[in-house]
Amino acid sequence: MRIGVLAAGAGVSTKAVRFYEQAGLLPAPPRTSSGYREYAPQAADRLAFIRDAQAAGLTLGEVREVLRIRDAGRAPCEHVGALIAEHLRAVERSCCGSPRRRRRPTRAPARRTTSAAS
Repeated sequence: MRIGVLAAGAGVSTKAVRFYEQAGLLPAPPRTSSGYREYAPQAADRLAFIRDAQAAGLTLGEVREVLRIRDAGRAPCEHVGALIAEHLRAVERSCCGSPRRRRRPTRAPARRTTSAAS
């Protein structure tokens, strides 16, 4: 499939497809006799993964590492879990500070009731 069809199907621009190819995230496809890139159908799945991984907060370097593991025939689940856990810790640190500095939830002061029978 040509780059425009691939890009539209994956929800990215043709410029993004070329960028991912240059960055080593998407293997360079063979070219037709007229010089057009001819992508295999699996490229659409790979692009969708790259897009979704970035949306989840993974850097391109992290995405590249996950793809390297997968391309080697191993399941990257454990690695992805560790990456997501580290990202979550980073978000918690930036939002809440260190665990020692976090505020404890405060309770609302108890209301005093006045008795009407005084």
